[in-house]
Amino acid sequence: MSAHSAPSRLGGHASPIQRSGGSLPFSDERHLQAHRWLVDEAYLLDAQRYDAWLELLTADIHYLMPVRVTTALGAGYDCAPGMAHFDEDKYSLSRRAARFCTQHAWTEDPPSRLRHHLTNVRTFATADPDHLVVDSGVLLYRSRGDVREPALISAGREDLLRRMPGGTGWLLARRTILVDDAVLRTQNLAIFL
Repeated sequence: MSAHSAPSRLGGHASPIQRSGGSLPFSDERHLQAHRWLVDEAYLLDAQRYDAWLELLTADIHYLMPVRVTTALGAGYDCAPGMAHFDEDKYSLSRRAARFCTQHAWTEDPPSRLRHHLTNVRTFATADPDHLVVDSGVLLYRSRGDVREPALISAGREDLLRRMPGGTGWLLARRTILVDDAVLRTQNLAIFL
């Protein structure tokens, strides 16, 4: 998945570190730490505690959600070249989060009710012991008010976690989100996956 980072508009600064070898055992301490990190992150996103969530991101974060397309088996691609729902860095993510606290965030006033469901977490070592690649599945349930039907977004994610200085925890250095639908059936994308 992370191959999408390089050609994206903001992906040039993203860390190119890739997984090496098979997935780590579920009993591996690094896997347990990564899994807990994902669960803690999901709780922050569900509670819409975006200031706390931003503290979990590195300064060089690349947050990418390419536009998926349905193509023939032999086409060799399933994402629209050069197109993304999200192609963001730390600054753009912080501006989006800050907007939720203003009177101009009409898409989230009243706020959505969110629930991130995580599954299929696999962790991979890298050539750098201070980085982990983490694959996961996420199902986002989103309810907007009392009238509209709730929305579901299903996606696979590949994350690059970087150990914090001093080994005190992990930060998100790169996230690639591949949604399972070519057409998203949600009112807007004023959310984080």
